[in-house]
Amino acid sequence: MARTSPSVRVRITATVALLVLAGLIVAGAVVYTIESRRLDQQVDARAAQEFAELETLQDAGGAASPKALVRGFLKTNLPDDDELLIAWYDDHVGAQSPAWNAVSGSTWIADTIRPLLDDNGTTRVDSEFGELQVDVQTVRDGDRTGALVVVTFLERARAGLLETMRTYVIVAALTLLLVTAAAAWVSGRLLSPLRTLRETADDISATDLSRRLPVTGNDDLTALTRTFNRMLDRLEAAFVGQRQFLDDAGHELRTPLTVLSGHLELLDTTSERDVADTRALLLDETDRMARLVNDLILLAKSDRPDFLRPGPFDVAALTSDLAAKARGLGERAWAVDAVADVKVVADEQRLTQAVLQLADNAVKHTSPDDTVAIGSSYDGHLLRLWVRDTGPGVPVEDRERIFERFGRSDVPPGDEGFGLGLSIVGAIARAHGGDVTVEDPEQPGARFVVTVPAEHLEEDSWPAS
Repeated sequence: MARTSPSVRVRITATVALLVLAGLIVAGAVVYTIESRRLDQQVDARAAQEFAELETLQDAGGAASPKALVRGFLKTNLPDDDELLIAWYDDHVGAQSPAWNAVSGSTWIADTIRPLLDDNGTTRVDSEFGELQVDVQTVRDGDRTGALVVVTFLERARAGLLETMRTYVIVAALTLLLVTAAAAWVSGRLLSPLRTLRETADDISATDLSRRLPVTGNDDLTALTRTFNRMLDRLEAAFVGQRQFLDDAGHELRTPLTVLSGHLELLDTTSERDVADTRALLLDETDRMARLVNDLILLAKSDRPDFLRPGPFDVAALTSDLAAKARGLGERAWAVDAVADVKVVADEQRLTQAVLQLADNAVKHTSPDDTVAIGSSYDGHLLRLWVRDTGPGVPVEDRERIFERFGRSDVPPGDEGFGLGLSIVGAIARAHGGDVTVEDPEQPGARFVVTVPAEHLEEDSWPAS
């Protein structure tokens, strides 16, 4: 069984918690180190102050003996709570302030003081009362020697610092819990679009691509959400196009296939005339099937990014070429309404295909006496190509349906089309980012207009022909 790794939310929360913990530990260590050094400096400063007061008393006392001097100092000075003052003379502890039984009659304090007498030294010793700092200041008068000893109980001196650090630990722990909880909540909020994305991806099935992610905010995850929704749009469009292609192909090919099958079953192979008639009929049906399949394939390709191949072209030249090519579609009163003398960037071949399809549609719905006109215009952004005829026109209620696949209005006699021509025109227009509409011209008839955005090219940027 595959092991499940922690979720991204858990990993983000754990990372934030570890970073905060490391930061709090470093901050606590730095504070403790700085404050500990400051306390050590205070201990040294207090001992130095005691020795300075002793020197002042010595200068004021004249010829007082070392013994009298240090005993007198103890009588006039009160030690701090974490201090013990000792008067040392006659090679032993002569007096102490305050009185401390641990010093009276003990040898360990004397053994600590003696090595420090010659150089007024300082030392630290571990005792049953904790760590002690012993500072010695010697007083000499001839062969008589005395000393003032300042004993500092370092644990008492550091008691305030330790209490502060205990408080810091409690505050740091609470801070760590709050930051961890906030990190879990924030990461959950930030990652909620990813969870929604995963749930949406799980819910999407082969038959339903309609679900989309809600888009809120304007950050990186929102951009990812938009990208995912656009991907779903493309997938849904491709899926719908594929399904529609299969449905249309299955529906429209069923009739010609039935015709082919029925005639083949009834074919009298011994009759040359029957064989010839059946052959002609089958060839006609296969031609119709080929045109249908080609039209459906073209519609299916219209959603692909390589459907268009934009390039620069002269709209005036295109309009003239379209009018010339359209004359071969049928005997009509052909005309050119207007010509846009400009060069733009679009897919010239696809637009040619669309306009000729509109012209062919106009021929089917008009008589030889009717006028069919082709025109073009450009407003600096939108290119308009149209085909106008003086036929019966298109009923208002049919003007949207005729651009749907197999959607047709009134069908003239002899029209063997499938109702895909205008769908192809609409697909070409939409691929350019435009549309195709039916307008009422100033005179009876209809005008089909293909409108697409097109980039204008200045004359000096035209490629050499």
